[in-house]
Amino acid sequence: MIRKNKQKDIETTGTDADTSVDDATVDETELETLDADAEDVGTDLSKSAPLDRDTEGPLDEAEANSVRPYIDLGGVKILPREGLNLRLEVEESTKRIVAVGLDYAGSTLQVQPFAAPRSTGLWNETRLQIQEQIAKQGGTATEREGVFGPELVAEVPVVQGSNGAAGMRIARFVGVDGPRWFLRGVIAGEGATDPDAAAKIEDLFRSIVVVRGSAPMPPRDLIPLKMPASATPTA
Repeated sequence: MIRKNKQKDIETTGTDADTSVDDATVDETELETLDADAEDVGTDLSKSAPLDRDTEGPLDEAEANSVRPYIDLGGVKILPREGLNLRLEVEESTKRIVAVGLDYAGSTLQVQPFAAPRSTGLWNETRLQIQEQIAKQGGTATEREGVFGPELVAEVPVVQGSNGAAGMRIARFVGVDGPRWFLRGVIAGEGATDPDAAAKIEDLFRSIVVVRGSAPMPPRDLIPLKMPASATPTA
């Protein structure tokens, strides 16, 4: 079935994924975009990625199997699977698609692909920026070694319920540096705390294909995302 929201939905045919569009403001409070203007803090700029990234993912377009039935979202391709719901997150002021949200097996995974230099990475520096942002909001972020390399486990302040009560949301921030791109993921729900659920959402992150393209792009620019060609907007 197609998940409804108060703005608009798109229907993707020929896949096992439900697809919808969320028209929502993306800001620092929700931690949905990188601060592209953050100061260079002189951190390690080497690439951070699993040793088997080029075979087990996340893959570059040149490394992926071209005959697999991917959902083409521009900067990323998603492999459909049973029970996967897909959302395109839209910046309200510009109507630009700024992130892909994936709901799967009791977890949520938000992904964003960014342009990166050929020989250096972004994740080592970006983790420090995320930690600083979370600390400013009154939360905490602890670094640990995960299946993709260093990741952050964070408690992020959120507003809960209709009465505006404050609460904390647990989220995992993961990142992988690829060939001229950087893929960031934010895991919430069961995948942030339960090992079995985490393995399922990590496998989903591994299956993503990043399409950098050949056009010149400044490092940290969001690789353009798009609505699937087979999607049809519905009221």
